[in-house]
Amino acid sequence: MRFLFVHQNFPGQYLHIVRDLLAEGGHEIVFMTEPNRNNLAGVRKVTYARPPATHAAVHPSAREFDMAMRRAEAGYAGANQIKALGFVPDVIIGHHGWGELLNLCDVFPGVPILGYFEFYYRLDGTDVNFDPEFPMSDDRYGAVRAKNGVNHLAIALEQHGQTPTHWQWRTYPEWARERISIIREGVDLDVCKPDPMARRRNLGVGNLKVGPKQKLITYVARNLEPYRGFHTFMRALPAVLAARRDVVVSIVGGDEVSYGAAPASGTWRSQLMAEVGDRIDPDRVHFLGRVAYDDHVKLLQRSDAHVYFSYPFVASWSLREALATGAPVIGSDTATVTEFVHHETTGLVTPTLDHDRLAETTLRMLEDRKLSTRLGAGARDYAADNLDLKAYLRAFRAEIERITGQSLAPPASAPVRKTAKPKAPAPRSAAKRGALAGTAV
Repeated sequence: MRFLFVHQNFPGQYLHIVRDLLAEGGHEIVFMTEPNRNNLAGVRKVTYARPPATHAAVHPSAREFDMAMRRAEAGYAGANQIKALGFVPDVIIGHHGWGELLNLCDVFPGVPILGYFEFYYRLDGTDVNFDPEFPMSDDRYGAVRAKNGVNHLAIALEQHGQTPTHWQWRTYPEWARERISIIREGVDLDVCKPDPMARRRNLGVGNLKVGPKQKLITYVARNLEPYRGFHTFMRALPAVLAARRDVVVSIVGGDEVSYGAAPASGTWRSQLMAEVGDRIDPDRVHFLGRVAYDDHVKLLQRSDAHVYFSYPFVASWSLREALATGAPVIGSDTATVTEFVHHETTGLVTPTLDHDRLAETTLRMLEDRKLSTRLGAGARDYAADNLDLKAYLRAFRAEIERITGQSLAPPASAPVRKTAKPKAPAPRSAAKRGALAGTAV
């Protein structure tokens, strides 16, 4: 089969499916993207010119849409170059967040498009004004609605969509959901797996050293910011550190802004350290920045309590990876997180904005070894049943077969097409930029 993948940052979400197709062999794969240094052997990478910055005269609420239209134009030109070389795909697969897909139906009429629908921006029930500490004034509501411009044009193509979680699917209007399938993204369970020996040996990552007699608390985010509960986590640390002298803390993440607004000055880390830094022992709390993937997995395997918080937004890959490694997870009580973390089954759930409750819950996890062992086993069981990369690839391939009518893979279960929230499975053992900043990757 002939594939055209499209993502402004090759390979984006499509690394695993592209690798799977390459391993199978017999397919032609072209990937259209903005220029970058990434390459995959066997993939013909075609770049389009990065669009110029939006003109200052464009209304602030329309600048994101203006950039999407520029990308749609660049994608159209790139697709025409691909067609001129004699390549006509059997299917087009890409992310709808940046606009490149919008005009490809004019270049390749009749070719089905499978687009990634990541998030529908809303004023109620999602990230907007979720946190009263960072309110949005109502004169900015129009800008939030305007962020759905690309969403609406993408839906109007009357093509096919997919999204990775039930909650993300529910953010879309009811009239749009019939065109969007749920294909649950998975992780490599052979890489992200429990390590029974992890707590019996020393671990060193960067400036962090943790021994068998110490307790390790882990926190991971692309960037350290309120959207991922960083402020709640930092405010909880003084009480946890005071209660247990054996605690060491690993904080992985950068100091840029992925979601929401930047602080008035400095970084969110500097802001929170100014607030609570005098009660945090720098010899026990380690800011590791961004770490190698192997070290990331080792930290999760060693974790005695992994904190994952999020506003009602898109769940991070790190949450899936933590569950797969069997880390004892403490999650926030937002639907983003509770679709994965089921209280007392796959982890513990605590209020997103209450740092005192987070401290209490963390101490409970650290002090009750039977509880953390049971929850870690439940997390791994949940990942095995719901977050297996192999199952994700089978479902994705089945969706390709469905929309193209061509045989690609052995029979596989169709993607989820229901409104009921997935139930938490019982553990086998005894014992997923916000409204202020842009589309998430």
